[in-house]
Amino acid sequence: MENINNVTEFVLLGLSQNKKIKNLCFLLFLFCYIAIWMGNLLIMISITCSQLIDQPMYFFLDKLALSDLCYTSTVTPKLVTDLLAESNMVSYTSCMAQLFVMHFFGGIEVFILTGMAYDRYVAICKPLHYTIIMNRQKCYAIVLASCTGAFLHSFVQCLLTISLPFCGPNEIDHYFCDVYPLLKLACTDTYRVGILVVANSGMMGLVTFVVLVLSYLLILYTIRAYPAESRTKALSTCSSHVTVVVLFFVPVLFIYIRPATTFPEDKVFALFYTIIAPMFNPLIYTFRNMEMKNAMRKMWCQKPCLIGRQIIT
Repeated sequence: MENINNVTEFVLLGLSQNKKIKNLCFLLFLFCYIAIWMGNLLIMISITCSQLIDQPMYFFLDKLALSDLCYTSTVTPKLVTDLLAESNMVSYTSCMAQLFVMHFFGGIEVFILTGMAYDRYVAICKPLHYTIIMNRQKCYAIVLASCTGAFLHSFVQCLLTISLPFCGPNEIDHYFCDVYPLLKLACTDTYRVGILVVANSGMMGLVTFVVLVLSYLLILYTIRAYPAESRTKALSTCSSHVTVVVLFFVPVLFIYIRPATTFPEDKVFALFYTIIAPMFNPLIYTFRNMEMKNAMRKMWCQKPCLIGRQIIT
């Protein structure tokens, strides 16, 4: 059947049509977006301007903070501005571009989290070989592989969506362009495409999540023979990462692992991995990590003091 696309723009229905709720959401998500930028920039600057950047764990954390900023910036600014607008229109081209970029940076985050889990596994289970295995070349290779894997995932996701004909209606029951709401609008049978989307997004997320869980089970099995102090330190390091993984993966799996369908709750779950997780990641990694706290104190407390002394002298 020939693909006929009569739709040149879509209408994003957003989170709510109630004016008071929209105004409240505008203030809430504007605050969240500012907090995301401040928290992740703080982590990036503190790591890159200190010796922590030489450690693989913080090298990956720096890249995670950057991917968080890019990922949420594909969704949140549009969401915030649409909450004040009367009609939320988005062109077909912009919609497909948002779909591609969002899944690209989301894929990078998924693979970076996997790289961080591998780093913790090597550090705890093979400590004598850690510096040899996790050298700087290996770290760059993991980041490059993450970007490549994310690009392939996003390219397939976007290709499957672009191949669909849209001939009306054009109202997307979401606050951003995502594949499942778009499948609902396609004027053709989307069963096969839906299966491919589940295989591309859902299975990728599920396999990655299972790998992460297995890696931490191996870590728990390994540290059971450690002294109490070493065991506590290892658990403290890993607990932050596990919290971030759960906060990101649980809502992602809820949406993408099931057959291609949409529920009203999808928009709430999407808020977790597009806004809430990027906002809480800096807090989770900072408050539970003494090295990050010390780096921030040196970076943001000592430098103003030095500048003040130079001005006085």
